[in-house]
Amino acid sequence: MDGTENLNTVQLSTQPEASAFNADCPTRLILNRIADKWTVLVMILLESETKRFSNLQREIGGISQKMLTQTLRGLERDGLVSRKVHATVPPKVEYSLTPLGHTLKDLLYAVKTWSETNINEVLAAQTTYDELNRK
Repeated sequence: MDGTENLNTVQLSTQPEASAFNADCPTRLILNRIADKWTVLVMILLESETKRFSNLQREIGGISQKMLTQTLRGLERDGLVSRKVHATVPPKVEYSLTPLGHTLKDLLYAVKTWSETNINEVLAAQTTYDELNRK
């Protein structure tokens, strides 16, 4: 065992227990990331295969180049997506889910499916609410 292993153990043991209900807990950052609509759609598309930026943009209706870039960078930073640059002219860049990203696929599919299944009820509830709260 070298000094690095001891240091890592000490750092891990001094970290407070993760709790998303704690305002200072970093889990809130990842909750914000995975609850984002663009994150859900990007990760679902990457679940089955590696894709290029242009393919993702084409398959996700309404996403701007800037938003797709920001989403992919955030996912890469969080270790959920990997980015591979091929040394070609022009450069070919591909994105895929990491093993950590794959751990979210069932959850994200469930959120997407729930949204598609219940959209009519949600829209009706919104209409009712808006009618009752007109000023």
